[in-house]
Amino acid sequence: MVETLPPEAALPRKTPPGFVPRLALAQFGLYMAVLAPVIGGLSVKIQNLVGVDAAPSQLGLVAGTGAVLAMVCQPLAGRLSDRCASRFGMRRPFLVGGVVTLAVALVVCALAPNVPVLLVAWCAAQGAANFAFAASGATIADHVPDERRGGVSGIVGAVTPVGILVGSVLLSVLPNDVLRFAVPAGVALVLGLWFALRLPDRVRTSPPAEPLGLRTLLTSFVFDPREHPDFGWAWLSKFFIMLGYGALTSYLTLFLAADFGMTDTDDQLAFNAVANAASVLALVLFSLVGGFASDRVGKRKPFIVGGGLLMALALVGVAGTPLLGDAGLTMIIVLEVVLGLGAGLFFAVDNALCLSLLPNPEDTAKDLGVLNIANALPQSLAPFLAGVAVIPLGNALFDGAGYSIWFLVGAVSCALGALLVLRIRSAA
Repeated sequence: MVETLPPEAALPRKTPPGFVPRLALAQFGLYMAVLAPVIGGLSVKIQNLVGVDAAPSQLGLVAGTGAVLAMVCQPLAGRLSDRCASRFGMRRPFLVGGVVTLAVALVVCALAPNVPVLLVAWCAAQGAANFAFAASGATIADHVPDERRGGVSGIVGAVTPVGILVGSVLLSVLPNDVLRFAVPAGVALVLGLWFALRLPDRVRTSPPAEPLGLRTLLTSFVFDPREHPDFGWAWLSKFFIMLGYGALTSYLTLFLAADFGMTDTDDQLAFNAVANAASVLALVLFSLVGGFASDRVGKRKPFIVGGGLLMALALVGVAGTPLLGDAGLTMIIVLEVVLGLGAGLFFAVDNALCLSLLPNPEDTAKDLGVLNIANALPQSLAPFLAGVAVIPLGNALFDGAGYSIWFLVGAVSCALGALLVLRIRSAA
C-alpha cells in the first residue's frame, strides 16, 4: 500500500489503522535479533571460540567494529531512503532488504568457526539491521502526528526491551549457538516483512532538490550545531546516556565470571535472563507511563533528566556489588530494576523530544540517522574503552576491580547526559 508524498511542510494528521502495533512488533523482532547477541550471545560464542581470558578483547573487537559500521550505515540508509523514488515506496525497500540480509548474517554468525568469520558476519548483521532501523524509525515521523508521538514512542520503547528480554531468555534455554542466533533471526524476518508489506508507504513523486553525489552522501553524517543547537544538545545527551547504559548490558556476563566466579556460560546466561527480566519489567512499565504522561503534561525534559540520574544511581550500585559477596548477585537484580526504571523514562520520552527537534522535514530519515550515531557511536566506543583501556587499567590499579571502575565511568556518563538535556531551549 502506498500514498503520494505530501508537501515537505505537511505533518501527518492521522495515524493509519494498525500501524502502531505492526511497527511495535517489527521493532520487537529487530531488537531481539540484534541485541540478544550483544547482551550475551556474542560473549558466549567468543568464550567458546577463544576462552574466557581472551574474551574481553575479542568481544571488544567484534562488537566495537560492528557498532562502527552501524553508525555509518544508518545515516547513509536514511539519506537514501529520503531520496528513494521506487514505486514500492520510500521506506519499504530498505525494510525488506535489511531484515532479509540480517537473518542470513546472523545464521553465519552462529556457524562461524573462528573470530574473523564472526567479525565479518556480525558487521553484515549490524549494517543490515541499521538499514531497517533507518526506514522504520522514519515511519513514525511519516505517519504519527506530533501530539501523539510521546505515546507512540512509549509503546515502541516498551516493546523494544521486551524483545531484548525474550532474546535473553532464548539465550538461556536454547541449547547451542546455532539456535541462539537463528531463532531471533527468524522472528525478526517474519515480523519485519509483515510490517514492510502492510506499510502504507509514501511514494516520492518529484526528485529531490539536490542531486545525489559525493557531497550529498558525506552530509548524511553531519548537521550544523550552530544552526540547530537544540538538536545538537539532544544528540550529546543521548550519546552520554547510551554510553552509560551500554556499560552494563554488554559486560554483565563477563563481570559475573571475573568478580563472582561464575565461569559456566550456562549459569551466566541463566542469571542474565533473570536480571534482564527484572530490568525489562520495570522498563516496560515506566516507558508506557512516561510516554503518555509526557504527552499529557506537555513536557519531555524532566522525564529524561530523572531517567538518566536513576540509571547513574543503578550503575554506581552495581559497581559496589562485589563487596557484598554472594549477596551481591541479589543486589544486581535489584539494581537492574532501578536501571530499568530510569531507562524506561528515557527511552519513551527521548525519541519524542528528538522528533520535535529534527532540522528538516524533507530529510527525516537522514536526520534520524544522524541522531542514531548518538546510539551507535557509544556502542562502538564502549567495547574499545572497556576491553582495551578501562577494565585492564582498573584491574591493574585497583586490584582486579576493572569492571567496577567501568560501571562508575558509565554512571558519570549517564548523569552528564541527563544534565545536558537542560540546555535545550525550544522544548519543555
